[in-house]
Amino acid sequence: MGNTMGDTGPKRRVTIREVAELAGVSVATASRALSGNHPVPTSTRSRVLRAARDLDYVANAHARALVGGGRKMAAVVVRQVTSPFYAQVAEGVEAEAADRGWLCVVGATGGDPQREMEFVQLMREEGARLVILVGGVVEDDAYRERVAHYAQALDSSGARLVLCGRPAPGPELPALVVEFDNEAGARAITGHLLSAGHRRIVFLGGLPGNTALEARVAGYRAALAEHGLPPEAGHVVDCGLGRAAGLRAMAELLKRTREFTAVFAGDDMVAAGALRAVADAGLRVPDDISVVGYNDIPLAEDFNPPLTTVRTPAEELGRAAVRIALRDPEHAGGSHHLLGTHIVVRRSVAPPPATTD
Repeated sequence: MGNTMGDTGPKRRVTIREVAELAGVSVATASRALSGNHPVPTSTRSRVLRAARDLDYVANAHARALVGGGRKMAAVVVRQVTSPFYAQVAEGVEAEAADRGWLCVVGATGGDPQREMEFVQLMREEGARLVILVGGVVEDDAYRERVAHYAQALDSSGARLVLCGRPAPGPELPALVVEFDNEAGARAITGHLLSAGHRRIVFLGGLPGNTALEARVAGYRAALAEHGLPPEAGHVVDCGLGRAAGLRAMAELLKRTREFTAVFAGDDMVAAGALRAVADAGLRVPDDISVVGYNDIPLAEDFNPPLTTVRTPAEELGRAAVRIALRDPEHAGGSHHLLGTHIVVRRSVAPPPATTD
């Protein structure tokens, strides 16, 4: 179904009576099938659920609360649960929800918009009060339309959309944005490499269109410009994220050229792959090549050598998403909160080798 952004007034709420009529059952049977608390034949339940979906029916949260079915539930939607960053954000959401006696549900999409859409709709039907979408995305027209639909649909059923680590497509949407300053963090860590004497720095892990990565690339380029380097001094390798991507891209880079002395990895997992590729090539970090990452995942200090990186407050991001949304439930669209980052200096950076200067 399309979104309701073009409507002049609020969308009329579909009643359970209309769902029952479409499914060809009594209102009582429709109610039992939707609540899931009573035995109903599988075929009947399927018919009712299909009718509810076709009509975009959502149970009235206030009515549900009156009969004891109201749920204080927050849902967090991530790309993958195995990623340390996403896991930490989800942990923060869960911890803050638990502190308040709320239930937390986690869903993983694998980056599939259809799965994301189905999970958001399910959470809307289940009466989740908060739906939190986590992580950078490719912000194309399809994404903008999808998020506008989520925001309007959740708002119409008394729920709240929170975009965590990604911007809202427009300030007028009833969505809260909680993110950290990716650009400032990237500018600072690139500045750290420049201060150590590096002038030929590769950004490894670009992902065109991805909001988080593009902000990091912008910070990297800004730092180079601030140090008087020309735009062509920037070298961005669009290999995407993950250890395997970092390993493959770094190995290819080392085969092609040694005309660089430092690598800024798009995140710590890319840095892990880059460290491995450098070792496989018989080189050493930081003696031959300096490497920095982004996020400061728990394993970063156990890398060989321990990784200099940008600490992003991943767990605090999740906590803040819940805390701010509940503190400010009536706020209209455009509510935006930016969390800071800072550099963690370890042992993966040294001045460039004298022979390459």
